[in-house]
Amino acid sequence: HCGKMACDSPLVSNLPPSSFRSSSQLSSSHAPGFAKLNRREGAGGWSPLTSDRYQWLEVDLGERTRITAVATQGRYGSSDWQTSYLLMFSDTGHNWKQYRQEDSRGFFPGNSNADSVVQYKLQQPAIARFLRLIPLDWNPSGRIGLRLETYGCPYTSDVVSFDGGSSGLVFRFSPGLRRTSREVVSLKFKTVRNAGTLLHAEGEGGLSLSLELERGKLQLLFRQGGTSPSEPRRLASLGSLLDDQHWHHVVLERRSSHLNLTVDKHTERVQIPAEFNHWDIKQKPVISKRSFHGCLENLLYNGLNLLERAKHNDQQVTLMGNVTFSCTEPVSVAVTFHGPQSFLQLPGAAASSSGGVAVGLQLRTWNKAGLLLTFDLPQHGGVVWLYLSEARLRLQIHKAGRVLLELSAGSALNDGQWHSVELNSRGGRLTIAVDKGEGGCPAEGDSQGCRNPFNVFQGCMRLLTVENQNVDLIMVQQKQLGNYSNLQIDMCGIIDRCSPSRCEHGGRCSQSWTVFHCNCSDSGYSGATCHSSVYQQSCEAYKHNGNTSGHFYIDVDGSGPIKPQLVYCNMTEENTWMVIQHNNTDLTRVRPSPGVNQHLVHFAYSTEEQQLSAAISQSEHCEQELFYHCRKSRLLNTPEGTPFSWWLGGPGSGRIQTYWGGAQPGSQQCACGLQGDCVDPQHYCNCDADRTEWAEDSGLLVHKESLPVRSLVLGDIQRPGSEAAYRVGPLRCHGDRGTASRQKGFRGCIRSLQLNGVTLDLEERAKITPGVRPGCPGHCSSYGSLCQNQGRCVERANGFQCDCGLSAYTGVFCHTEVSAIFKSGTSVSYTFKEPYELIRNSSTLPSSIYSDMTLRGENVSLSFRTNQSPALLLYISSYYREYLALLINKHGEELEVRYKLDSSRDAEVLRSRVRSLANGQLHTVSIRRLTDSVSVQVTTHKHTPAVQCHSQHLLISTDNLARLAALGFTGCLSVVHFNSISPLKAALLHPDTSPVVITGPLVQSNCGSPASANPYAAENTHHLSDQSGSVGSGQPLVNAIRTDSALIGGVIAVVIFVLVTGLAITARFLYRRKETYRNQDVKGVKQEDSPDFPFNNQTDSQTVSSENRKEYFI
Repeated sequence: HCGKMACDSPLVSNLPPSSFRSSSQLSSSHAPGFAKLNRREGAGGWSPLTSDRYQWLEVDLGERTRITAVATQGRYGSSDWQTSYLLMFSDTGHNWKQYRQEDSRGFFPGNSNADSVVQYKLQQPAIARFLRLIPLDWNPSGRIGLRLETYGCPYTSDVVSFDGGSSGLVFRFSPGLRRTSREVVSLKFKTVRNAGTLLHAEGEGGLSLSLELERGKLQLLFRQGGTSPSEPRRLASLGSLLDDQHWHHVVLERRSSHLNLTVDKHTERVQIPAEFNHWDIKQKPVISKRSFHGCLENLLYNGLNLLERAKHNDQQVTLMGNVTFSCTEPVSVAVTFHGPQSFLQLPGAAASSSGGVAVGLQLRTWNKAGLLLTFDLPQHGGVVWLYLSEARLRLQIHKAGRVLLELSAGSALNDGQWHSVELNSRGGRLTIAVDKGEGGCPAEGDSQGCRNPFNVFQGCMRLLTVENQNVDLIMVQQKQLGNYSNLQIDMCGIIDRCSPSRCEHGGRCSQSWTVFHCNCSDSGYSGATCHSSVYQQSCEAYKHNGNTSGHFYIDVDGSGPIKPQLVYCNMTEENTWMVIQHNNTDLTRVRPSPGVNQHLVHFAYSTEEQQLSAAISQSEHCEQELFYHCRKSRLLNTPEGTPFSWWLGGPGSGRIQTYWGGAQPGSQQCACGLQGDCVDPQHYCNCDADRTEWAEDSGLLVHKESLPVRSLVLGDIQRPGSEAAYRVGPLRCHGDRGTASRQKGFRGCIRSLQLNGVTLDLEERAKITPGVRPGCPGHCSSYGSLCQNQGRCVERANGFQCDCGLSAYTGVFCHTEVSAIFKSGTSVSYTFKEPYELIRNSSTLPSSIYSDMTLRGENVSLSFRTNQSPALLLYISSYYREYLALLINKHGEELEVRYKLDSSRDAEVLRSRVRSLANGQLHTVSIRRLTDSVSVQVTTHKHTPAVQCHSQHLLISTDNLARLAALGFTGCLSVVHFNSISPLKAALLHPDTSPVVITGPLVQSNCGSPASANPYAAENTHHLSDQSGSVGSGQPLVNAIRTDSALIGGVIAVVIFVLVTGLAITARFLYRRKETYRNQDVKGVKQEDSPDFPFNNQTDSQTVSSENRKEYFI
């Protein structure tokens, strides 16, 4: 739409050759500059010197660009193409990031030949300057060959760099700025530091909110000021590995009393104190090692671009310290070790006179063990092994099969953070250091974890040094230094599988490089992700397992978010009762306090609110006893008066209830009032009699919506001589909707299940798993045949249902006939729009019969009983005066079908050899036409053989059907069907929602059933009210100029169908008819222009409707 430009311009085709780089090239004519889509220069594309998985093609787009799609080709005129590849993006040409689709699939399918173009639209646009394509597989009969194009549009942004010292940005609100209940701060950031303050917002009274990086995670911290500031309270923690030097998107949104924090694609909602309603946004302007070191982009507050304002020296925005309006970032080349085949071999430095060794590196990993490096000691002999074991750094020197020395340093080095490692050997002293800590020391004892120091290291390394000289990993990548295998150079491919955590219900997530693990201990749940509850859902379920009465933990929602709760299960009665106690179930005497007119008591239950509500909702029945013992202490007064006492019950703090145990909600009565046996008939509670003798009102509260009892308010307790006592029993519930059937777990079908990115073969596992079947048959595969007469089987959660929408029948299995008795003066009109109008108005949903503008055939069926002959059963007329007539003739009471498909030709007549059809018995007629072939089948309920008739192409003169129609039709019609339309069913069952107009009495009956002995009996029928319409009672068809019509059963039985433009059998006739339709105006077609239309017409005062409605009449 207007104002939003498409982001799909080609980005590569106009770039110079200098914008292309590659790992290698086969020859100068195979250079990367020739890798442009659909170009044939050079050798027709890029090919590397050797075809392996270490080759890559790189494109420099010149500036950061929004990339939305990528397309590839093979090399022109060759057998060289790639069949799959990886996409990498970068802002600097270093520190590449692999693009993954939202389904976590890392690779893209490539080409199947050299010339076809395969294009993929990126599910999330990438913003980068550099693009790198790495072929994974290629044509086995050729080599890697590539031409490519990327699509997108320019990307503009405002960027600022902070140096991590005193630099910062402060934004102050202007005095006239109107405060809103919704405030939004959004930004992007990138950093190599895992700690620092991104945002700091201050409110009144020293309250503050901060967004701070801590160990690569973003923390939302709340602080309360004052003379002695308290420790910050963490409100939320999102993200992980945010120090990866890639851009991350952050949105902090305040809505009244809560905050939404979004980091990349994940959002967490938190509550904030109500008094925290005024806040300023600023980069924390203090000198601290925790100050942010990195880049910010597009810092917006409520739509205000703060970085743009800072550029223009806006007074509201103040810059502090060393700030630059570009992203200055250090370049560090990382290398990723993925598995057992990954290794890096580097040449050692020349041995110094002292024979010393110095090696340094930084690493990050999730694994507890792995070999980091090994080298020989040429002067002293022996081999040095530096490795991780139990997440500690260990060093061993082996010589002649013996361990000469063992050192260890550091701990918890598998936390995914970057850790520095240094190894130095000088003057006979060997030290190892982790994170600049103290030197290593001999390991204590014989560590069992050191027996196998050769575990494979999986992780990232960077800043490698040998003899205090940096190792150039780019030269390693270009095979100019050392040797390597199965490494990803210039990127760190670490993934945090625990952010967000897949562990449910508080399970603790841990991980290695390839998998994650959930520790479910003390959570009450089990399974790979702590999903399955170890407790039953109800006392009912424990009883099913053979337990006896006692205290049990129940998990009312199974694997849902509600925690287990401890309840007492009473299994001694016929029903199994779940008993939930509160803090006072004893009979308690009310002791009035001076100056207090009411006694208020609260009840605290042994379970949390969410657990309590779920337990009540899941149970079939809940109850709670409510007692009140009184002497001169009135309770509820009268139903018309203000109650002296009441109670609160239901969810939350409860709602006021003014009825007592044993009565109905809202009645302001007690049990005796409901039963009519109160001590004073003028009152509805025994206590309201206000007698000096002790009385009691008690009973059960059984309405679950009012349970549990939260509070009691007792009012009439201060008068002289007033005494009272109350008792509220524990909440008791029985019956369990979830486990009464003894079924647990998921019922249904699952497909495309992935575990850690690997798609599982569910069908193979289902074959060996009890209770699981391969495939997804559903109920319809077994029981779908029960849906008869074009009924459609629909799957339901606990079974199936027959959809009879396209059937002329009704009932559970679409097997019940829809029949009606027609008497003199009855008609039904069913109207559709002209299909041409439906095409002109695209907002109108067309019926399924308009799927093709040319109706090449039709299926018509109905059943009938009658003693009348002659009788017109069916008449269908289109706008262009074609018609189909179905009648019983007078001579022999035979069935006749008359077709007239061309106004310039005479009608064609088909006659069946079945006679005496007007015998009061049930007959079924089916007519099927496909172009110029017509078949008719006649069946009686006595199962007489069906008679097939085919077109005889008889040219006969047209009878005066109007006189036949004027005789009317008396009898029964059933299951009238035209293609997908059931007009009689619509008129009888859905008259208010269907386009029908009913005139005269229409009587629904079972006359269409073969077992019906008296088809004209009106017992057990239902009459539809007379509705005015365009067809008058007792009159022949009127208003026929405006509509196409069909007649079933003479004037009395009329059903309106729609025949789409063109009941034609020749292309010439169809073309002529369409032209006639287009050129027709609102004058309509006069009756005298239609000699073949056999009915009298009465011209309506209105002109022809623009919709050109078509009608059938029953």
